[in-house]
Amino acid sequence: MALLRRWFDRLRRHSLRLTKYGLVGIAGFVVDVGGFNLLRFAGGHGPLYGMPLAAKAISTGMGIVVAWLGHRYWTFRENRRSAVHREFVVFVVVSLIGLGISLAPLAISHYALGLRSPLADNISANIVGLGLATAFRYWAMQTRVFTETRYTPPGISSPSTADSAGEKGSVQLVGEVTDAWRSEPSDRGASLG
Repeated sequence: MALLRRWFDRLRRHSLRLTKYGLVGIAGFVVDVGGFNLLRFAGGHGPLYGMPLAAKAISTGMGIVVAWLGHRYWTFRENRRSAVHREFVVFVVVSLIGLGISLAPLAISHYALGLRSPLADNISANIVGLGLATAFRYWAMQTRVFTETRYTPPGISSPSTADSAGEKGSVQLVGEVTDAWRSEPSDRGASLG
């Protein structure tokens, strides 16, 4: 029971970030799935009709760029790195691993099992593969990509400002120290004496 309670508490603390992650993911999903279907089936036989893996790789690349921009400037804005190029490289590496995860069910379905219909390709690539890749990417974004802690103004809650024990996190503590330092000099002197 305690394990379940801890899991729900953690889910509650991360609900805003999960919502943002989901909305950015939907935008990336629309670009990915839309691009895949345009490349494969636009006008009956799209430009990459006979190359489903290439179509998926290109559409995933487009979705990666959309997702990075959304996550950098919205979902994980308080944890984005100051070195943009390094963050993008790590994001791309994580996304390429996710691409491999999403390509695996498509390759198995299309080539090993011989399921070659548009429905089979979409289920294997965009439901099974993308679902597995999304779970991996969320974990990796939290632990590998957006890892730099930034100051969060007082009154604005963030999943990263509270630790697992529910105490004030270091970001909030730094904010309080900074606020105390910005107070009137006479106030600082009065509190010291």
